[in-house]
Amino acid sequence: MPLLVNIRHLETRSLNLRGELTVEELDIDNRDEMIRVTRPLKYDLVVQKISRSILVQGTQQITLDCRCVRCLEPFAHRLELDGPVCLLELQGEDKVALVNDRVDLTPSLREDILLEFPRHPLCKPECRGLPRKQSRGEDRAVAAGQPGKVSPVWDGLNKLRF
Repeated sequence: MPLLVNIRHLETRSLNLRGELTVEELDIDNRDEMIRVTRPLKYDLVVQKISRSILVQGTQQITLDCRCVRCLEPFAHRLELDGPVCLLELQGEDKVALVNDRVDLTPSLREDILLEFPRHPLCKPECRGLPRKQSRGEDRAVAAGQPGKVSPVWDGLNKLRF
């Protein structure tokens, strides 16, 4: 069920909303192979009417299942959003859609989450990536007992000066 707020209830007081939105309710597109949304969004919000707008403030928390873009290892990435969530206009060109005097806050929460997705998820900042595979020349040099030295086949080319 989406997160709906009746604007008639906001006429006299603000509302405190606390709960969870499931993955299905959030309806976030999971096409990105590096970031998956598989856990619910936890929210603690204060909703109030300010003249011709609805102000939503509070915290949102969700844990994303990510895959490191360097080493391809899976890891969990926790997003915590704190502060103003959105300002929804009730009049004018940018007014929010009302259905039976109710406003759906779910699209605004979804947008905030999507904007905070990591662009290039890393398991840790110092991740070095996939283990380096040795080239054939290095394999032969190591096998010949000369680590760090490249095969003599290339010596003639190394001597050329361009």
